[in-house]
Amino acid sequence: MSTIKGLISILLLMLNTLFWAVPLIILTLVKLVVPGRPLQRKVLAGLNAIALNWIGFNLWWMKHWVKPDVRLQVPEGLSPDDWWLVISNHKSWTDIFILMMAMHRRIPMPRFFIKQQLIWIPIVGLAWWALEFPFMRRYTREQLVKAPKLAQRDRKATERMCERARDVPIAIINFVEGTRFTEAKKVARLSPFQHLLRPKAGGCAQVLGLLGDRLSGIIDVTIDYQSPEPNFWDFLCGREKAIRLDARLLEVEDWMLDGRYHDDSTYKERFHSWLNALWQEKDASLDSHHW
Repeated sequence: MSTIKGLISILLLMLNTLFWAVPLIILTLVKLVVPGRPLQRKVLAGLNAIALNWIGFNLWWMKHWVKPDVRLQVPEGLSPDDWWLVISNHKSWTDIFILMMAMHRRIPMPRFFIKQQLIWIPIVGLAWWALEFPFMRRYTREQLVKAPKLAQRDRKATERMCERARDVPIAIINFVEGTRFTEAKKVARLSPFQHLLRPKAGGCAQVLGLLGDRLSGIIDVTIDYQSPEPNFWDFLCGREKAIRLDARLLEVEDWMLDGRYHDDSTYKERFHSWLNALWQEKDASLDSHHW
């Protein structure tokens, strides 16, 4: 029966996506031809509304059909009219929908850092492109050694997103580890943490440097699963065990706005120290929680 529930869940996800695909494609074509950024922002507002409705209906049927055991702790003071940086650990594709359950319409339409390959996902990839999500290529260390200029491409994508976001409230969600956590990755990457991978500071620091004066705060999110190996299919089948999300609000400190991460070694060291300390707290929180 759980497999049937999962198949129906996929059908509901597909039908909802196809329903909103028509206005999405129409507005995307309009956005391509309208002149000037002011008019493009008006079209983008319509695209944001489509995306929020797509998210809202998905959350509705998940709540009533999948019926997940989700325990949310969200801080007061969030607003869809302000700018936010959201940082989180990452264990499963389910994380995205759990984040939306906690943050939907409490913050502006969020943007994620997306792998370049995902642009080819039908409809969804088009939506991410039209909504101006930053696409990351994620080069290997060997590729960057051979061609250091490749690193500039991801930085430019982040710069474009932040520049466009200065006039319209935005929430930028960054899974700071850069990939989903597994025990194999933890061992391969020599992570000093029990439940987390090493955090990657570059994207987070760049957003703070470019948009920090606009941000109302940093939302630090910790997602914990009762299941040791959560996956999205089990979630859709209603087999996933309890899920906990704890969010807290951090201030954007003055020193975060003073340096350039890629050009200032002192600032870079301080930012790494701040983020690693945050990750140590998060790891301790995950370690101390008992279901």
